[in-house]
Amino acid sequence: MVFNFDFLASDPEEQDNNSLMEYLQQQNPEILARVAQSASPEIKEIITQNVQGLVGMLPTGDFSVQITTDRENLANLLASAMMTGYFLGQMEQRRNLDVTISKTDSP
Repeated sequence: MVFNFDFLASDPEEQDNNSLMEYLQQQNPEILARVAQSASPEIKEIITQNVQGLVGMLPTGDFSVQITTDRENLANLLASAMMTGYFLGQMEQRRNLDVTISKTDSP
């Protein structure tokens, strides 16, 4: 799956002024895929539960669910998921560091 950069900006000039968007567009798709795959299963599960909580979740076997939104709300949902992923990644790193340090402190 390739990330579609065009959906974030309704005005092409607005997209050109976004330095993060320019940086992402310069990246090799394999690098972006590797970064996305580096998230642990725990982080993916938390993000999935978070998005499902925001959007709502009904059993797919019993309901035919369609969600309609506009570009801005979808961009906000994506930004929220990205920030959640970043935060969780940092907390996971901190946990792993705490575990490593606690192992080295004990004789």
